[in-house]
Amino acid sequence: MNRKYLYYFFPLLGTVFGLWYIFSATCDGIYSDYIRLVNSYLPDVWNPAKFFVPDILTRIPANYVGRIINISLFGYNIMFDRVLGVLALGLSGMVLAAYCFRKKISLPWFAVLMVVLFSLNKWEMLTNGSGWAHFLSFAFFFYHYEVLDRVWTGEEKPNDRRTLLLLPFVTTLLVAGPYCAIYSVTVLLACGFLFLIKKGKGKGSYCIYGISTLIPLFLYLWSNTYAVEDHAAPATGSIFDQLRETPGFFVRFFIKSFSSMVIGGERAEEIFHTNLPFLLLGFLVIFFYLLALWYNWKYRLYKKTVFPLILLVSGGLNHVLILLSRWIFLQENYGLSSRYALQFQTGILGILLTFSLILPMTRKKAIPLMRFAAAGACVLFLTGNCYTTYIEIKKAPFRLESFQRMAAMARNFEHVTDEELRANFEYRPSRKDSGAKVRSALTILKENGYSIFRSDGSTE
Repeated sequence: MNRKYLYYFFPLLGTVFGLWYIFSATCDGIYSDYIRLVNSYLPDVWNPAKFFVPDILTRIPANYVGRIINISLFGYNIMFDRVLGVLALGLSGMVLAAYCFRKKISLPWFAVLMVVLFSLNKWEMLTNGSGWAHFLSFAFFFYHYEVLDRVWTGEEKPNDRRTLLLLPFVTTLLVAGPYCAIYSVTVLLACGFLFLIKKGKGKGSYCIYGISTLIPLFLYLWSNTYAVEDHAAPATGSIFDQLRETPGFFVRFFIKSFSSMVIGGERAEEIFHTNLPFLLLGFLVIFFYLLALWYNWKYRLYKKTVFPLILLVSGGLNHVLILLSRWIFLQENYGLSSRYALQFQTGILGILLTFSLILPMTRKKAIPLMRFAAAGACVLFLTGNCYTTYIEIKKAPFRLESFQRMAAMARNFEHVTDEELRANFEYRPSRKDSGAKVRSALTILKENGYSIFRSDGSTE
């Protein structure tokens, strides 16, 4: 087999695995965020009044297209969204494959990257199809970083420079939604860094690439001023008030969030009964972050490629973002949630890529610490992610049973109470109107013959 095809075989295999998982662990039927989506946008998905709203950019326009296709072709089958999420994750794998083949990264190292990328530490995002566009946004992010790296290293393809001008508009305004914040800041930092270290002709291009990233970010922020925040967080004061009262809370929240990249948060909470294991794992991951950053600087890896450095910065900033945006729930383990693995894993990929590139560069003079650290990072992330994936595979039948119970109750929703609906559909259970909202959404689906109410609807 051609060596190039081997690189693309791995993400293809990972995509097949992801598809197997969602069909083994889920079935059609709405719950959680879908309650809000159905009430807000169905049945008339073609209604321009629901599309052309002041905060449209915060609602991820790509979702509108996805809903129209789902309604028109599949009768609003939630499995369609889940499949889109897995396929989008596969696109991220393809971008990484293109990069690794271009930089001649060995297949064993690439295999490690794919294990992390397709790990089931993201089970919550994979099973909740409403987040499919988030998977797509990371494929766009990775592609942007790859194109920027090609231009920086002189390996650019035709139209790469135009792509760097247009891609931020497409990514930020159509696909990324709230994820555009870290993406935009990361690209701006990368462009600023490359501008500073670039010598000679072409230096100003990176300013232009930065401006083309800044403009759509401002447009998104402008649209966001029209958005209405709607969450049920227990915090009532400001972050500064909370910081004065419980400074240790923020430290523990931040450090423990890193540990979720070794072992899935749900499983870790079942195993660990004190803060110490979480903190030790978190510190260990932070150590690998710092070591990878140091190696990028010490060996001037950024002169040969900036892709790993960009991933490291993006991963670290995502940990900061989750701390700043989720402290309001006043739960130290909130950052361990599977829903953040997609964001956090970016930094882990950067760590692994750094080692895979540094070791061949320093083969004759690599110090024992470097080899030990590289081996340690592989063992740590491989063991943790493989264990998490193994546990999730075992849990798949039980997750399927849970989804089937919800679907069965949904079909019978007219004969159950609002309290039962609130308790079973995971939609803002702390709110009194939760059950009524679930009933409203299910009524819309039944009246229009969507989802489990299709004539061919099945939970099997």
